[in-house]
Amino acid sequence: MSLLYISQQVTIYLGFFLLVVGVIGNGINILVFSSVRTYRKSPCTFYFLIASIINVIYIIINLISRIVSAGYGIDLTRTSSTWCRTRQYLIGVFSLISITCSCLATIDQFLLTSRNAYLRSLSNIILAHRIVLIVVIVGCIHTIPCLIFFDISPVTKTCVNINAVYNYYVIVYVLTVTCMIPVIIMIIFGYLTYRNIHLTKVLAQQQADRQLIRMTLIEVVLVVFTITPYGINNAYSLASVGVAKNADRLMSEYFASTMISLLTYFYYAGSCYMFFISSSRFRRTVREKVFFWQRSNQVQPLQQVTLTVGITTFPNKINN
Repeated sequence: MSLLYISQQVTIYLGFFLLVVGVIGNGINILVFSSVRTYRKSPCTFYFLIASIINVIYIIINLISRIVSAGYGIDLTRTSSTWCRTRQYLIGVFSLISITCSCLATIDQFLLTSRNAYLRSLSNIILAHRIVLIVVIVGCIHTIPCLIFFDISPVTKTCVNINAVYNYYVIVYVLTVTCMIPVIIMIIFGYLTYRNIHLTKVLAQQQADRQLIRMTLIEVVLVVFTITPYGINNAYSLASVGVAKNADRLMSEYFASTMISLLTYFYYAGSCYMFFISSSRFRRTVREKVFFWQRSNQVQPLQQVTLTVGITTFPNKINN
């Protein structure tokens, strides 16, 4: 059994699993964070909401095409230059927005738990709306070169970067902006948030939500374990450019790259389940929102009301 065959089968079955759990999980995040008043007023959960919306689109665009290509050999990026460029553009925009929102959520929790009043004032929903708008605009503008420099190679018949300089930039960009910088930011501000919790004696007076803090910190763990290997793999690819490689080594590297790239999808698909583990309020809210019919079918308990007439009392049972 060849590594190529194993890579294809893993892409099909693990990819389909990630597609299903990712769409369901992010859908639950969107439902909860957009409908619960407590969450709607928080900048941190607003960042989570935007990230969840972006993650759904990212998973659908990227994973479905990979599954169909691996399982049925149908790859539109090999036949349509327009889709080749558009797919790369959308992947670049959505990945940047998603990881930036995760970083912003971590930074927001640091600001909210700070003992400095000015820093706490920076954690507000209006500012969060403006920051996300700026992030979206920057992401859309920054990724425009993908619409210019990606095309179908006449030699390999695959969607590739046809500009050598931009290709080098993309490798460095993915290594730094997409992997190293977000992981460093989230580790630093996650640690500072954890320290603020222990240094601040009256956390409740700062309106900090301990369960939301736990949700944010566990998001940091998810990013570190899913994005870091991808960064290491890109660093290896950058360092080994120009190195002569035989067929076995090329196949081994392809297999490793496939596994590592699939691992990154756990970041895009797994936030809801991490929130579910870390927050009892989130679990309760999910049960209320997803299994709403159970609440409507519940029988309300009878309450006993005492009616007093003169000196005689009469118990009367009424239904809520």
